[in-house]
Amino acid sequence: METTIGMMTQQSAPVVPPVRIRYCLYARKSSESEERQVLSIESQVNEMLRLAEKEGLEIAEIRREAHSAKDSGQRPVFKEIISDIRIGRFNGVLTWAPDRLSRNAGDLGSLVDLMDQKLLIEIRTNGQRFANSPSEKFMLMILCSQAKLENDNKSVNVKRGLKTRCEMGLRPGVAPTGYLNEKRSDRKCHSIVDPERAHIVKQIFEKFVHEHWSGRKIYHWLKFDLKFRTRSNHHLSLSNLYLILQNPFYCGIFEFPVKSGNWYTGRHDPIITRELFEKVQERLTRSEIVHERK
Repeated sequence: METTIGMMTQQSAPVVPPVRIRYCLYARKSSESEERQVLSIESQVNEMLRLAEKEGLEIAEIRREAHSAKDSGQRPVFKEIISDIRIGRFNGVLTWAPDRLSRNAGDLGSLVDLMDQKLLIEIRTNGQRFANSPSEKFMLMILCSQAKLENDNKSVNVKRGLKTRCEMGLRPGVAPTGYLNEKRSDRKCHSIVDPERAHIVKQIFEKFVHEHWSGRKIYHWLKFDLKFRTRSNHHLSLSNLYLILQNPFYCGIFEFPVKSGNWYTGRHDPIITRELFEKVQERLTRSEIVHERK
C-alpha cells in the first residue's frame, strides 16, 4: 500500500520545464584611446554569433554601442537593455567580456539586482557563464570591479604623468600660436619657437602696449596686411588674439590645469619678457575685451 502511494506521488509530481533564455547580444567599444586594443564592435558581434551557433543559444536581438562604461547611467543603449529585461523582452545577455557590460558600480548593481529578481537568468561571455548563484554573481562582481580598478588606476597614472611633465617644465597639450610641438623619440619633447610666427606674436604684444593698438586694429593688421595664418592655415580670430595676449606661456611660465593655481616655469624659450606681459595685463581689462569683441 505504501509503495503504491509512493508511486502515485512520484507520478503526480509536476515536471518543471527548463526556462527558455532569450539573449540580447551586446557589443560595446569605448571611444576612449585606452580601449583601442579591444575588439571592434563588429568583431565582437561575429565572435559571439559563432558562440551562439555552437552552443545553440537564442539571440533575440543585437545591440551595439560606442560609449565608455566608466560612468554609471551614461550609456543609452545599455539603459534600454536594462529596461527591456525588466519588461521581459530578454532574460539573458551575451557579450564578449564582463567589462563590456560594466566598469562602474552603478551599472553592475543594476545587473545583479535583475539577477536577484530572477529577471536576468544568465550572462554569457567568451568562455564564462554567470547565473543567479552566489558564487557566479560574486565572480561577475569581481571581474567588473577589476575593470573599474583598472580605469581608476589609469586616471591616477595620467594625472601623475601630467604633473611630472609640468614639473619638468613641459606644458601638456598643443603648443600655442608662435610655438611648435617638438617631435622626438629619444626624450620627452617640449615646445620650440616657431620661426615663421614667433616674431609676429611678439609684435602683437608690442603694438598693444607701446603703440596702443586696439585688439581689433591688430586683428585687421594680421588678416589684411600680413595675411597671417595659424599652423592649421586659418586666420587668427579676434577671440584667439585676446587669448594670446592673456597667455603667460609667452613669457616663460604656465598654469596647469588652468585656474588651478599650480604654476610652473617652462623649459621653452620665452617670446616676450615678463615685464612686457605684465604691462599688457595692466592695459587689458575685461571691459576692453568685451567691447572689442562686439
